[in-house]
Amino acid sequence: MRKILGGIKMGVTTFKGGVHPYDGKELAMDKSIVDLRPEGLMVYPLSQHIGAPAKPLVQKGDRVLLGQKIAEANGFISAPVISSVSGTVKAIEKRLTVGGAMVESIVVDNDQQYESIPGFGEKRDYHNLSREEIVSIVRDAGIVGLGGAGFPTFVKLSPKEIDKIDLFLVNGAECEPYLTSDYRDMMEMPEKLIGGLQVVLSIFPNAKGKICIEDNKPEAIKLLTEKVKGMDNIEVVALRTRYPQGGERQLIYAASGRKINSSMLPADAGVVVDNVDTVVAIYEAVCESKPLVRKILTVTGDAVASPGNFRVPLGTNYQQVISAAGGFSEEPEKVISGGPMMGMPLFVLDIPVTKNSSSILAFKKDPVAEEATTPCINCGRCVTACPENLMPTLMMVASLQKNTERFEKLYGMECIECGCCSYVCPAKRPLTQGFKQMKRKVNAEKRAKAVKAQGGK
Repeated sequence: MRKILGGIKMGVTTFKGGVHPYDGKELAMDKSIVDLRPEGLMVYPLSQHIGAPAKPLVQKGDRVLLGQKIAEANGFISAPVISSVSGTVKAIEKRLTVGGAMVESIVVDNDQQYESIPGFGEKRDYHNLSREEIVSIVRDAGIVGLGGAGFPTFVKLSPKEIDKIDLFLVNGAECEPYLTSDYRDMMEMPEKLIGGLQVVLSIFPNAKGKICIEDNKPEAIKLLTEKVKGMDNIEVVALRTRYPQGGERQLIYAASGRKINSSMLPADAGVVVDNVDTVVAIYEAVCESKPLVRKILTVTGDAVASPGNFRVPLGTNYQQVISAAGGFSEEPEKVISGGPMMGMPLFVLDIPVTKNSSSILAFKKDPVAEEATTPCINCGRCVTACPENLMPTLMMVASLQKNTERFEKLYGMECIECGCCSYVCPAKRPLTQGFKQMKRKVNAEKRAKAVKAQGGK
């Protein structure tokens, strides 16, 4: 299929399955990013990434600076934590996080001075850096996947066979409804995005870059297409608007035709994928000597007084971010951290912004709470919608029976927990929730078997 986007004729690609929920992006997509300067205590959880929690480098009473590493990576799959303000360490204690867990955290009293470490913000030419030096900078900057997964970025940039990577995809789909922070990134910082992509491509000598954007963002497609004119190693790819187009497997298939599954890494297919803001963060770390100390959040929904996009120092309290958007126009029935399809419902707002925060949504009504679950009518809508071509009807039976063996035989571990099946189900069955529980149960059983095989150690 070919489509005219902002005067540019280009192919539009997608994947099989998926859904088309109301996207709600008009509430905030035209709102420029606003810098937020928080007050009071900043909370830095030591586990805000996939892998081992970071190890504290400071103690109570220490003064810290903006850009200072306050916790170091504690293993290969781990990431350091950097202070986003200057101030005094008040405590190292467990604090509540988005997922409801109490996580060991460093608490810093923000002194509002924003005194930074020496060299913070200094310009640097990546052409003068070796591949190893660039990867080391990204690692020490604490950069992880900022699209929500939180996987340490330097690991992605360190595959076993670098020469076999021939494609680097920038994920600009932003397919979750209501979220617009990546769109604003592309519109306001295209040079940083393209610069970060050029930095990454210098690591992979055989790779070309593709900036992948859904076609409901024609202005971003037009702008970036103009910006990359004359660059033979970068192109912009328009993707058909369809959720979950931004899922890693779906993006890879739509942009390249290559398929991966849960037993593979993208690198196994010669691909590396990073979110738009992650690539911008790479540029800032490598070319501007700025470690990851901020997150761009969308604050929106019909219960938010002034929806917008905010550049927020990591560790900021959610309540302060909501206040920056004018607070609530009326008491919301539902508040979500992240998108409405894959986000986490919030019951308290006294939690910190972390590297894997993406948005705060607030709605006057919670229609899901009013929906009654009824028996499956075998309509097959979930099967049609599943982007992984699974059988959610049969998987749900296995889930209800707690039959992990049957669940695995139905390829239940391939579920990406996107929520498409639950969204289209006329019986309003909690399909995705059931599959999440079963995947955890399967993994727990495998860990128990591994421990038993090692003699219970």
